[in-house]
Amino acid sequence: MKENKYKRLFSNTLIFTIGKFVSKLIVIFMLPFYTSYLTSAEYSTADLITNLCNLLIPMACLGVSEGIFRGAAAKNVDKESFFTNGVLLMLIGSAVFLALSPLLNLFDYFTDYIWLIVLYVLASNIHSVCSQYVCAIGKTKLFAGQGVLNTMLTVLLNILFLVGFDMGINGYVLSIVLADFLSTLFLVFTARLYRAFIPKKIDKAVLKDLLRFCLPLIPSTVFWWITGVSDRYMVAYFCSDEKNGLYAAAYKIPTLLTYVVVIFNDAWKLSAVAESDNREECAKFYSGVFKYYIAVMFAGGGILAVGAQIFAKILFAESYFSAWVFIPILSAATVFTALDTFLGSAYFTVKRTGMSFWTSLIGAALNIALNIILIPNEGPFGGAIGASIATYVSYFAVFVIRAITMKRFIPFKMYPVKLILNTLLITAIAASMTAWGSDAKGIIIAAALLLVSIIINGKDIFLGCRDIIASIRRKKGTAVE
Repeated sequence: MKENKYKRLFSNTLIFTIGKFVSKLIVIFMLPFYTSYLTSAEYSTADLITNLCNLLIPMACLGVSEGIFRGAAAKNVDKESFFTNGVLLMLIGSAVFLALSPLLNLFDYFTDYIWLIVLYVLASNIHSVCSQYVCAIGKTKLFAGQGVLNTMLTVLLNILFLVGFDMGINGYVLSIVLADFLSTLFLVFTARLYRAFIPKKIDKAVLKDLLRFCLPLIPSTVFWWITGVSDRYMVAYFCSDEKNGLYAAAYKIPTLLTYVVVIFNDAWKLSAVAESDNREECAKFYSGVFKYYIAVMFAGGGILAVGAQIFAKILFAESYFSAWVFIPILSAATVFTALDTFLGSAYFTVKRTGMSFWTSLIGAALNIALNIILIPNEGPFGGAIGASIATYVSYFAVFVIRAITMKRFIPFKMYPVKLILNTLLITAIAASMTAWGSDAKGIIIAAALLLVSIIINGKDIFLGCRDIIASIRRKKGTAVE
């Protein structure tokens, strides 16, 4: 049984990696294209539009895609019932969102883009509902494949709209909308989702169960958005769109680590939900995976921080190169985003989404307070640097709170000594690169600290790879027998 769950986790992670990580790499390597065809001010506006949409998405669909996934991924349930009732809730939420969308006119900054925002939110919601259901019912290869399709459509449409039609911000956002819409059509007909929507299976009990699970996720998502995105609005307000364009571009580099987290989390949720019936086995499973997880995250964050200038040189247009200075602290922040996500999955697994709400609220409140204090400051810790510090502190605080409270739900081993040591190292690496990274001295200090991090985490990474290879060999041996 133990081997089977690790095999399933590895198999799903591999599928999602092929489907998602390749797609996300394509998006990253499109950065030189975006930074060449959009000015820093235009890139800032496009980034703020898409991030506003990401705030509105869970509100408009009542967070139901996560509920569909959690319900349909469980054993011995009527999966079509969760899909049918979930789609109904999404349609109700979308109708309310459409009715309230004129309120967006209150924000002058977005007045010219309201039609794009509405289309973006609706297209993203229906795509998310369909893709999460496909994943939950075990069609992981199709889920990964549609992710590749979605990315390729976005890239091709970006090239068409930005180069061919010179549509600027409108073209950048519209390409994402159309890619989501076309990917949804692909899923509907390939997975025959029209057969999964069965009106006679609409059930008040299932609707209540979905709402009970999903509603706490909406404010939780909002607070998480505030922690991760509000700083960009404040940088644009207190500094300028140009400065925020640089900051937004810098944020794309640590996103490489976020992509790893998203890919793993898709596979992890499937495996964790499958083991949720046995609390003791679930705790052992979490302990075994967390050891490898923290090793990869801290080592990966350190590499991104030390290589900030290299990544900026390769992926940014020359006018954006100065944005490298924001990358080290944002990379450290992303490590704790990853750890927060892992611990948040435990709340998801045991259906205690209310804890996600409270911990996210604390992180959001702390982030706003620090942004207000630091961003307007004209000293070395002000401006966009201040925003990155606020983001790091907020994610770290959420991690500490979740780690302390986790034993009430899934009491798994967290390896506190390694966590403390790694936290000190990633913080020192980020500080060294930010303060002295323009000189050889700072890079040498940060590289030395990174070497220590790799030595500390290398063993666990090696053992994790060894276990994966051994699992593959056992699987092949079983197949031969």
